[in-house]
Formats: sequence, structure tokens, C-alpha cells
Amino acid sequence: MEFLRELEQPAVVFCPNTAIQGQWARTWERYDSRPASTARDLGAPFTALTYQSLASFDSDELSGDEVRLVDRLHENGKALVSALHAAGPVTVVLDECHHLLETWGALLAEVLAQMPEAQVLGLTATPPSTLSRRQAAQVEELFGDIVYTASIPAAVREGDLAPFVELAWLTTPDADEEWWLDDSSRRFAELTTELLDPDYGTTSLLMWCDRRFGEHPADWNGFAREEPELARSALRLVHAGLLALPDGARLTEEHRVPLSTDDWAVLLDDWVGGCLRHSDDPIDEAVIDDLRAALPGIGLQASRRGVSRPAQSRVDRVLSRSVSKMRAAAEIVGIERVALGDRLRAVVVCDFERASATSAESLGAPAEHGSAFEVMAGLAESPVEAVLMTGRTVAARPAVVERLQDYITTRQPEIADRLEAREIEGASDLVELVGSWTSRRWVPLVTDFFGEGGCQVLVGTRALLGEGWDAQQVTTLIDLSTASTSSAVIQTRGRALRIDPAWSRKVALTWSVVCVAHDHPGGDSDWRRFVRKHDGYFGVDDDGQIVSGVPHVDSRFSPYTPPELGELATINDAMAVRAQEREVIAGRWRVGEPYEDRSRTVLRVVPDREVSVLMADPPRAVPVPPWARMGEQGIEGEGVRRRPWRAARETAREVGMVGHAYVVADALALAGLYEPGASGVEVLIDAMGAYRFSLRDESEDGIFAQALEELLAPISVPRYLVARQLAPPADVGTGWAVLFGRARPIGRTWYAVPGEFARRRDRREAFAQSWARWFGRSTLYAVDSPEGEAALAASAGLAPAAVHTLVRSAWS
Repeated sequence: MEFLRELEQPAVVFCPNTAIQGQWARTWERYDSRPASTARDLGAPFTALTYQSLASFDSDELSGDEVRLVDRLHENGKALVSALHAAGPVTVVLDECHHLLETWGALLAEVLAQMPEAQVLGLTATPPSTLSRRQAAQVEELFGDIVYTASIPAAVREGDLAPFVELAWLTTPDADEEWWLDDSSRRFAELTTELLDPDYGTTSLLMWCDRRFGEHPADWNGFAREEPELARSALRLVHAGLLALPDGARLTEEHRVPLSTDDWAVLLDDWVGGCLRHSDDPIDEAVIDDLRAALPGIGLQASRRGVSRPAQSRVDRVLSRSVSKMRAAAEIVGIERVALGDRLRAVVVCDFERASATSAESLGAPAEHGSAFEVMAGLAESPVEAVLMTGRTVAARPAVVERLQDYITTRQPEIADRLEAREIEGASDLVELVGSWTSRRWVPLVTDFFGEGGCQVLVGTRALLGEGWDAQQVTTLIDLSTASTSSAVIQTRGRALRIDPAWSRKVALTWSVVCVAHDHPGGDSDWRRFVRKHDGYFGVDDDGQIVSGVPHVDSRFSPYTPPELGELATINDAMAVRAQEREVIAGRWRVGEPYEDRSRTVLRVVPDREVSVLMADPPRAVPVPPWARMGEQGIEGEGVRRRPWRAARETAREVGMVGHAYVVADALALAGLYEPGASGVEVLIDAMGAYRFSLRDESEDGIFAQALEELLAPISVPRYLVARQLAPPADVGTGWAVLFGRARPIGRTWYAVPGEFARRRDRREAFAQSWARWFGRSTLYAVDSPEGEAALAASAGLAPAAVHTLVRSAWS
């Protein structure tokens, strides 16, 4: 606002809805004595309008690519364009400007092209990294270079947004939903057995995959860039032991999981579209008919053209709108009330106001839930007071509506006289406040009523509350919506992140409610939506690290598979405890401390059992390799024969998990990829005893994390293997053996040489040199050599250490 006032020229703000329009007008009047306007004549120094006031098209106008959008406008829109052109030098503010990346943007580009003197300012919380190429080009056309951008963590660290934490409440379907899901998956379970039968079809699925991927050209990376989903699903088929590893491919964390519904969809689509559809054999026709009958049970559709996934399958609708999620919302409100008492201001965001019984019946699915009205019904037994507010309705319990009417009387008596409470059909415990008013009037009034404590919970739809709506007092957001695009996620979560001037210690909590059906092949669809919502979204975890993805919700969470059924209650209990720790959460954000505002790739190495000596060994301040090491031919190092007993102790000393990180970093240095080598490794041991490895220079941290992940992963189908020689105990006999040059390894542990080093001879040499420096000399064996075949036969499927690894992005 100060910027607009300092320009001393008319300002016009466009925004996506009337609620935001009203907020702009009220905010202007707090800064300037001159009144704001919402009229199209632009006669005031400040005018707030909606995009719809401009983008109103006349159906009678000509259409087609050759006709400009401005020429197709309704007369009201054309009048507004004329007023803009006549305004002279003017500042045009485009709020929530990510909305302009479709028709509105093309229209405004035409309008602004005729306004060379206009200053155009675009505002959005949607990061530019989420834009497609076409959208980025449109942003460049409308605004030019980005003037200022800041990440959400940076805004929190600066104190411009409230500290926050993301939590999850995990549920399972209720009995009726479970019965329907079981019935829908039974046929697919039978079909899966047939799909793996080598005689199912003239060319079976696995035979097709062998040809499709096994005979693929050597440039697997190029294929993965062109067909990322198909490449990922193929490698998960490799992990399942159903396909040989294609040449040039590598298995990583995302591949070492069971095949999902999406994987089946991609593989079957490739098989049907690339093979079966071109066959006239009745056997293949029968296979397609089987797929048509069975795949809807897991939310897929089959035809001769291939296999597709509808925008939302029946399975996904059942899970995303499960009645268990409505119950969870009420339970979360109870948890938050215990934590905050009268300060509780919770917002529950739903997709729609009322459920549609007919749509569920037409799909042959259980009754649909997930509506704002059903959330209100779930709060009926709660001691908190709630109000339902959507673009069409304001409703609450009779006593709450009566207080709301009294509040409106004190604020705007001219409106209160025209309002009355009316019963709502199908919601006997609620009454609706009806009369001569619209959402433009009731949104600010109900919002202020909520903010001042007239009610503690506001229930509404994402269309109204998910973007632009502003209430600084919001402490809690319960997200029941299904929108998972980056812009929708950031906008929805932003409702809770406003600083509250009346409560400097505010900490916001956002709860995601997720329903998982563990025994259904498509039962992870709601979990995958939860993962998409957090993909690239940074939050603080239990160790005070700011990381992206679901690990900031819980470090145990994987983006590829939901937690086991037996873990759900424990996880929910842990979330309830965290909700009581707002002061701790605020401290983890370290508000006011310096930061770099950059992200880097981190590898988290988690023990599979109680922390062992290997895991607990602390990192060294300065990486120094052991001066004595156990190689293939015995103990190596300068002066080992002069100090045999010290050499025996040094060789038996465990360098710890950090040694593996140092091996990779030094190998990168020797290969000319990362100059600092081991000295550039950053190590953190978290509260669970897990390591977090990264490089200080983020330019190569992705290569480092992937290589270290491959080194520690279970051995699958590598190109080269290397052994770590195991030293004998550091006793008197070992010392004598060292003295006489007879100390030998007592065993060995095999590792897969990371693909970054295995694919080129010079890099294999760099890796071997680094390995010798930290662990002792050991030959790198190609798996197609006699030694390599024997080593692979002995080590296939085994992990060199009892750990699992997780690649993550961290902010600093």
C-alpha cells in the first residue's frame, strides 16, 4: 500500500474473487483517508476489481483464433478496457497472478499492450519453479523479470510469517467402505496372477517388458527423461524380480518399493497400446476384455487403445471422502482445543458444501462424505463453537447464529435488520442465516466474528477459504481438500501463516487427514495425494531441520509407501503430542537467525535396528583416513611393521558410516567433479541416531547423495562390485601377524560401485583410489567376470550395512 501511495497515480487492483476485493478496499482505507472504490469507472484514486469484471465475454461475438479476446468482451468489459486506456499513467496490480496463466492472462496481455505508460505489479505466493514452459513465457510477457522472490522458510526466519509445523492424521476406511474396496479388488487380485503367466496373451506382459526394456538402446537416461513414469515403473518391476535391469539403469529409493496402481497402469498401457492392440488374435482380444472388467476395481479403465486413469477413480473418491476423515477432523479440533484453549481459531477446508448421493450411486460406490455440512455434523458433540461459511451459506447452531446476529447488529445494523435464521433441511441441529446479503457482505463480518472469538472453528470450502481469504488469528488449518497442485497447496496453507499482531507467540499447525486402505492395490491413492501436496514444500522437522516432502511431517514417512497399518495409532499419538509443543516448534525455526535461502540435497541414513557402533561413531572435525587399513593382501600403511600392535588396533577401529561418505566425496574429487573432497562433507546425527549427509557446495550435492545411496543400498544388479576387507580383532596374536607380514582379512563385505563411477574407466580408478585411502586396497570386479559373478551370487539382495537411505532436499 505504501508503494501505491508513493507513486501518486491512480491504482487499479485485479483479484480473483469478491472476498479478496473487499480485503484490498478495507486495507487501502486503513492506509489512506481517501475512500477506495469497487466501481468500473475508475474514478477513485484506488479501485479494487475482480478479474471476472473484465473477463466477461459476449456469446454473440465472433470466435476463433483470428479474433482478439478484447473484441469478444461483453459491453461492460469493453467499457472497463476503455476506462483503463483513458486513465493515463496508472498502476495495475494483479493479485494472485498465477490465475493469469490461462484465459485471463491472454486477455490482460492484449489490454496491457495498449497501455505503455502503465506500471504492472504481479503478486502471488506460487513459486516460479512450478510454472510450465508456456506459463513461464506468459509471465515474461506480462511482467518481465521477477523483481523479488522469497521462500516460505525465509519469510518465517525473517519474522514475516508465523512459525508452523505440518502434521498428519492417518485413518482407514470404515466398515462399509472397506467391504466395497475388498469386493472391487478381488478380481484384480485374480488378474494379477494371470498377468504374470507367460501364456497370458500371444505376447505376455513380462515377455513384452523383456523386449521393450531389455532390448532398449544403451541411453537409458535419455529414455527416462522422455518417459519418466514408464522408466520408473519398469525399474520397480526389476526390484520385484520380474525384469532384468536394463543397461545403464540404476535402482534408487523410489524404485525399491512394491508396484503401485500407477505402475500397473503405465506398464499395462504400454503393453496394450504397443502390443495387444495391433493383434487380431482372439486370445489377445480376450485379454483386453479381462482388463476392461477387472481394472475399474482399482480405478483404471482399459480399451483397445490402452489403459488410462480417470481424473478421480472410484477408489480414490471413496478414500478421499471417507467418513473416517470427517471423524478425524472433530478429533483434531479436540486436540487443538486442549493445546490452545480459548485461543483456538481452526479452519477446516473441504472441497464442497454438500455431498452428492446420486453421484455415489451412479458409480456403484458407498455414500460420499467430505462435505462442509458433514464436518459440522461431526462437531455436534464438541464443546467448541463452529460456523459454516461458503460462497452460498452461513450456518451454525441456533445459539451461535443468534450471537452472530447480535454481532452484525453492532457492526452493520442496516444488514442485520434484513436477516433471519431458517432451518436447514437434512441438518436439524443447524440453522442458516438468510436475507438480503451476499458473500461479499458476509465474508468480512463472519471472518471478524471468528477472529474476535465469536466461534473457534470456521468450516468452509477451498473455493472461498483456500485462497486470498485473510484472518490473522488462524492457529490451525485442517485440510480435507483434494487439490494437490503446488499453487493450491501453498495458497491453502498460507491461510494459517499470517502473523497475528495480538499474539506474537503464534505458531500455526496444518493437519492433513489421510485415509489408507492397506489391503487394496489402489489403497494408497490418498497417501500419494498427501505426498504430492508436500512435494517441494518445506517445513521444520523434529530435529530443527527444514526439509521438503513428507519427512518434515514425520521423518519415518516415505514418499513411496504409506506406513504399515500397525503404525497408524502410534503415529497419530505422536502427532497429538507434537500439537502441544508449539513453543518447541517456534524454537526450531530459529526466527531472526542468519540464513542463505538455498536448498541442497541431503541423504538420510537410518539404522534398521537399534543404533550400532557403526552408526553411532561420530564424524571427525577434519576428515583424516586411518593410517593403517586392511587391504586384500594384508594390513597397509606407512610404518605398520614398525608399530605392529598399534597398526592392529588402528585397522580394527571402525571408521563409522561417515567413512562411506568420505569415500564418495574423495572419489568425486579425484574424478574432477568436486574439489573439496571429504572436507566438504557436512554431517548431522539426528535424535534417532540417523546420519544426514550433504555437501557444503550444493552444485554437486545431488551426485554425491545418489552415489552414497547406491553404495549403501542392497546389491541388485550393479556393473562392478568392491569388497571391504574385514580386519581381525586387535589382540596380541594379530600384532605378531602384522610384524611378520602375515595379517590377512577374516572376511569381506561386498558393495555395489555407484553408477557415477562404474560407467567410466577413469572414474572407476578414482573410486578405487579413494576406497584404498579409507578402507584399504580392493579390486573392482565387473559382474560379468568370473570373480564378479561369484561375488554377485554371494551378495545379491544383501545390504552392506543394516541401514536404509532416504534422499531429501533441505533448506538453509
